[in-house]
Amino acid sequence: MPYVKSAQNSATPIEIYYEDWGSGKPVVFIHGWPLDHQMWEYQVMELANKGLRCITYDRRGFGKSDQPWQGYDYNTMAGDLKALLDELDLHDVTLVGFSMGGGEIARYFGLFGGARVSKVVLVSAVVPYMLKTDDNPDGVPGEMFEEFIQKLKEDRPSFLDTFGKVFYGVNFIKHPVSSEFLHWSWRICTSGSPKATIDCIHAFSKTDFRKDAAAIHVPTLIIHGDSDKTVPIDPTARQSARLIANAKLIEYEGAPHGLWYTEKERLNKDLLEFIGA
Repeated sequence: MPYVKSAQNSATPIEIYYEDWGSGKPVVFIHGWPLDHQMWEYQVMELANKGLRCITYDRRGFGKSDQPWQGYDYNTMAGDLKALLDELDLHDVTLVGFSMGGGEIARYFGLFGGARVSKVVLVSAVVPYMLKTDDNPDGVPGEMFEEFIQKLKEDRPSFLDTFGKVFYGVNFIKHPVSSEFLHWSWRICTSGSPKATIDCIHAFSKTDFRKDAAAIHVPTLIIHGDSDKTVPIDPTARQSARLIANAKLIEYEGAPHGLWYTEKERLNKDLLEFIGA
């Protein structure tokens, strides 16, 4: 299986699993929490068929990548992204980050200046700052994230089952995904390292990406659902659109957090128009 080695803040390199489909302009997809590379199935199949080289990878702690005890901070994870781009010697790259994955993109620009990257797409992303503070009044109260952590410690499978329904906008009236899809998604989520799953909550909830977002200097497409209950649109996408030069924001009316699946046809169309084949 294909792996790249990343030695971020560690004497022992870890292995990052990736998949590489198609040929043409390279597009690197960064998955959200607590999923893995498999979430991008519906984008990769379409975009690779349209003449793009689609590369997905598992964040450390998830999927088939190594699951070290530590290293779940954004400096380290952005370094893992750099290791992938360098090892595969990619150029003219479009980075597509979903939810937590948007943080790796922002920090990559903050630390490494966006080397090798020509375009960015932020989908339901946590950028620029999730946490409610005095200077970020539209953010999410820290108590909510602490509650997530406590429930994960008590019964991780049950929490991830409940979380998945909110993630995809499932309620008594709306069922935008099948029960089989929910189970598939739950299975992916429960395969992640319990330590990584908790540590990444601290990372995406507390990391301030405002300076990193301002450092993004390439054309950027921001896509977010205005009914996202997991990553609210006001402190994230709408703020990013103001911070990032040359950014375009597209709001999907009524879309939940997991719009990469619930709105996959529209998302794929927007990605193809923005990236170009």
